[in-house]
This record gives sequence, structure tokens and C-alpha cells, in this order.
Amino acid sequence: MKAAHLLRPSVLTLGLSLVAVSVFAQTQTATKPFEPTVGRPGKNVEWVPTPQAMVDKMLDLAKVTSQDYVIDLGSGDGRTVITAAARGARAHGIEYDPDMVTLSERNAAREGVSARATFAKADLFESNFSQASVITMFLLPALNMQLRPQLLDLKPGTRIVSNTWDMEDWQADETADVGDRCAAWCRAFLWIVPAKVEGTWRLPQGELALKQRFQMVSGTLTNGSGTTPIGDAKLRGDQISFSAGGVQYTGRVNGNTIEGTTSGRTSTAWRATRAGA
Repeated sequence: MKAAHLLRPSVLTLGLSLVAVSVFAQTQTATKPFEPTVGRPGKNVEWVPTPQAMVDKMLDLAKVTSQDYVIDLGSGDGRTVITAAARGARAHGIEYDPDMVTLSERNAAREGVSARATFAKADLFESNFSQASVITMFLLPALNMQLRPQLLDLKPGTRIVSNTWDMEDWQADETADVGDRCAAWCRAFLWIVPAKVEGTWRLPQGELALKQRFQMVSGTLTNGSGTTPIGDAKLRGDQISFSAGGVQYTGRVNGNTIEGTTSGRTSTAWRATRAGA
């Protein structure tokens, strides 16, 4: 009868050790947290992180407070949303890459702001961000222009901040540079969504005809003394001001009405209603 072949103890121990190492390595690989690399491809974009100094500058430029609801379009690793939440604001990130969404949620939990910082895996062009008081973004110029009509339809006074890229002939209301703290992607642009005022407005004493190009306004005021071009016209969100005939007009646009006061020789209330409304 042949004796059974037995492995030597040292060989058996080595084999078990190699199996253990292999299993451990596989486990580590399987559970290693996702970390993105610069240039990670997404939908229509590649991920490039916004420097933290720029995140801070953008939120400063928009004057974000705890009263705001910030929506970041293409939120990446979540740093803008998380920073806004750390300032007390409610903040939401829209991101197409599900791994980035998971990473953002993990980062928000680590910073203790999950109650105010939320994220959604979604397409920007299929998303509703009309409830935001502040929009932040770091997108390519072509995407800015694709989004522009939707942004212009937001509630007047909504603040929009973009890292690096502008919106062509819709000139920014303000710009800011980070300066020495920033090596790349260092300029922020701020727009304040203007009310829609183009058209004819009826006043008790006459007619106000306005032309509008984004936040730039011109026009005429017609009353019993004739037609006068308006000057020094400014439109910032729903706040409008202009001068005509030595009188300064300031007012607030609310849909089809403008209400405000005049200043000059006397100060009086004025009200205009959109013709045909």
C-alpha cells in the first residue's frame, strides 16, 4: 500500500500566506474609495477642480449668506456646494457622473454639512434650477451659451457666478480676480438676472417706452411737455433707475408693474403699468 504524499509544513504555511495576501489585496482594491483624476471625462466636459481660493471668491462675489439657496451646475467633487453649506446656505449640486455624486456626498458628510448640502445625478439641460437664488458654474463657453436662455428666465435678482468663462455679449455686472493665491482659473464673473422691461409702460402723466439689451436700458418718457430721452438708466435685477427732464426715477419691477419714487424739485411716488397687460 502506497503511503499518501504529505506537504511539508513550511510549504503549506507559505501557500496559506500567499492566499491571505491575495485576498487582502483584492479586498483593499474593492473597498478603496473613489478618487477622481484631473481630466476625468464627463458629459461634454472634463473634470478640472476649482481652486478653493476661487470657490471662496465666487461665493464672496455673489454675497452668499445663510438666506440663499445655491445650485452648482456640474458640481464635480462637491467643493463649491460644501463651502456654501459651511457658510450656512442651503446648497445643491447637479452632476452627471454618479461616482462624483457619491464622492460629493462622502465629502459633505466628512465636513458635517450633509443636512444643507445635497447632490443629484442629473443632466443640466433636463434639470430645474428655478428655485436658486445663486447659480455657480465652471463650464465651457459653449455650455454657458446653451444655458443662457434658461438663466435669463430665472427670477430677476438671481445671481450667477462663473469661473473663467463669460457669456459673450451678456456683459458681466462685476468681475473679480483671485490674485496671487491662484495659479490658474483665476477670474470670476457675476451676472444679476435682469427683469424684463422692454416695451411700453403707461403712467398717469404719460408713457414710458423702454428698449432693453440684457441689463442695459434706454428709452423715452412722453408727457404733456413732450418726449424726453431717458438717461443714466440702470437695471440691476428688479431695481430700475433713470433720469428724465431733470427728475430721477427709481423703482422696483414686479411683473407688469413698476412702482417707485422720484427725486428732484419734489419727491413723489410713481407707478407704471405695462401696456396691454
